[in-house]
Amino acid sequence: MNAAPARIPRGPRSVLATALCAVATCAAVTALSHLIEPGRWLTVTWLAVGLTAAVVAGARAVTRSWWAPTLVGLVVAAAGVLVRYGAPPGRIQVLPDLGSLDRAMATAREGVAVINASLVPMPGVRPAELLVVVGAVLVLLVADLLAVGLGLPALAGIALLGLWVPTVFLGFPGGTGAVAWTGLAYLLLLALSAAPASAHSDRARRTGSALAGAAAVVVTALAAGPVVAALPGWASLALPSLGSGPVGPLQLSSNLDLRESLGTRSGQVVLRYTVVPPEGADAAAGTAPDLEVPTPAPSASDGPAVTARLIGPLRAFTLTSFDGREWQRDDATDVRTWEPGELLASDPGIRGGTPDAARGTLASVAVEVGALRERRLPVSTFPRTVTVDGAWSYDDGRDEVVGRRSTFDGMRYSMLVEVPDLTADDLAGARVGDPGDAGASLAVPTTEHAAEIEDLARSLTADATTPYEQAMALQSYFRAATNFTYDTRVAPARSEDAVWDFLQSRRGYCVQFATGMALMARTLDIPARVGVGFLPGDADGDGTYVVTGRKSHAWPELYFADQGWVRFEPTPAIQSGAPPLWSDPFAAIGPGDDVPDEALPSAAAPTGAATTAPVPTGPVVEQETEQSWTRVGVIGGVVLVALLLALPLVRRRTRTRADETPERAWLRARRRLASKGISWSDATTPRDAVLAVQSQVLAASGSELDAAAARALQQLARTVERQRYAPAPEDVATEDLLRWTDEVVDGVTSQLSGAGSGRPTR
Repeated sequence: MNAAPARIPRGPRSVLATALCAVATCAAVTALSHLIEPGRWLTVTWLAVGLTAAVVAGARAVTRSWWAPTLVGLVVAAAGVLVRYGAPPGRIQVLPDLGSLDRAMATAREGVAVINASLVPMPGVRPAELLVVVGAVLVLLVADLLAVGLGLPALAGIALLGLWVPTVFLGFPGGTGAVAWTGLAYLLLLALSAAPASAHSDRARRTGSALAGAAAVVVTALAAGPVVAALPGWASLALPSLGSGPVGPLQLSSNLDLRESLGTRSGQVVLRYTVVPPEGADAAAGTAPDLEVPTPAPSASDGPAVTARLIGPLRAFTLTSFDGREWQRDDATDVRTWEPGELLASDPGIRGGTPDAARGTLASVAVEVGALRERRLPVSTFPRTVTVDGAWSYDDGRDEVVGRRSTFDGMRYSMLVEVPDLTADDLAGARVGDPGDAGASLAVPTTEHAAEIEDLARSLTADATTPYEQAMALQSYFRAATNFTYDTRVAPARSEDAVWDFLQSRRGYCVQFATGMALMARTLDIPARVGVGFLPGDADGDGTYVVTGRKSHAWPELYFADQGWVRFEPTPAIQSGAPPLWSDPFAAIGPGDDVPDEALPSAAAPTGAATTAPVPTGPVVEQETEQSWTRVGVIGGVVLVALLLALPLVRRRTRTRADETPERAWLRARRRLASKGISWSDATTPRDAVLAVQSQVLAASGSELDAAAARALQQLARTVERQRYAPAPEDVATEDLLRWTDEVVDGVTSQLSGAGSGRPTR
């Protein structure tokens, strides 16, 4: 006996209802087109949905059961998935076998990994295609079960929303066509369920009314959608950490939680700007031209090129309050207006003045806002004038331009930036300054590992004699790829101290690196805060720099007397690029392949470089040991033992050669030298490590390192330095890395052995 409600579609009506469910599902799938690169994944998904719908409709034609067609469709779809995605590599499979499920599950896990590691739009690879196909088929089956099997077509819309969740959550528009076709198919499904099943005099009128109503709703939604989306505050979301796929326009988060992963960052264009030398009235009035690209004036032959990298990142705001896990921000309360042409700067000595080319390089910057909704205007970290329309104020303490309303698409403003001729020599003797924030930038949260973090900071900077040297030691420690790995995923918490967990896992992204250096600087009584904004954009070929949400970034700023807040860059180059010139050990060498040997230390004079800091522990990649075997009586036994011991070493050597990099070679050399008693700290730069090795060899043996070993050490250090700091690191052959490492270790070993001692005296 069939107890189904009378409104449940039967016969041709059920086939039409299933077809409408399939159309709505296929339309909803197109909403993912902005999240996944174009490819055959969309065609395959549509085909899978169509075939499943045909199977379900056919099963419903031969049974009156409300659940059997759905079960048949699920079984057939599962078999199809196993055949396509569970087949052995390189083979065509017609029927699934016992290993098909395991292979399909492995492909699905690979798809999840691709999603977690990809930026939008993600590649439409086969593993990702599997997840989309499975999701779409499940949505179809649920929607069909609700609309046709149970006679509840209104609830089918909930199932269709499942395909819109990624689009809504990540904030990428699904497209007008996807909305229109999904909505139209859903409304037609509702109209079909409301239409009378038998012939009546008003059948045509009621059906026409339902169709007209559905069309009116779709047209109204399409017409009103853009208007509603343009309203202030609509479709805007504060991102969890610096920008991970915004909903609508992008907005930087004011609270940075070290426990949150960065995830996928937005590819939307948030800023476009030009950077040129100022000319005539622009320089005199402290204004900049419109975004129309002007012809750059030739810069002085002895001055730096006026580029986006020169003016550095554009900072939106700064954060000072840290509770051990999260940076928090209070609303600005002490703000003021400023006069046109007035210099806005963190250094009170020049704040309120006018730009002066005698203090540095002037750069005229014209900015156009894109998909950015931010109440703090992104400006250069250097002193600058700001010309902008609207109600904007200036916060002297935070060096921020704050508005009553957010930026909007098409908004323009300009700056005349004064880039100081700041060098390492200027900061070498600089004292720690007082930023006037009542000690807020020196506050260290009382976490359970606060003492260990302070001890580590003082150990890393044990040989530093000035605040600048301490800052450079911390930056070198974090920036070295042998110490830390850039990773947007955050490891699970192991303690209540987020910074300590980062120092233990040694994996994180810019928020962790910036926080680690800022907190360590505070333990050394150096005022520190975190700046948040955007890295310089990419040139698009016509003189305009384009900044997307992927350029969102955080960095530490330290306060020095007579200099104000100074930016450092501990985040590895893979994300941040080259550090500022004053904190770039590579800047003294300059670009080019033919770098003179004098750029790296060659003298073997004793130095104050860190020599007593502990060498980090960990698994040894390769370690030379000398063992003496005692005869055990049987020659065959000795040979067998030797073969068993040699086999892992051969495999290890092969593996090492296959994935050798400058950083790995540097780490191997360091660990092999440590076994000889030659060591340096984690915060030692490559060029200081050269001095450390030479001075320790001289102290232990009484003579300088031989020329071949010294040359190999310099070449290896220079390669590592380029890898960490150069804008475009050079490629080095694996054979060269292995040869340099062996020459260094062999040379040091020979020198120490010739002195009659295997370990330097301390």
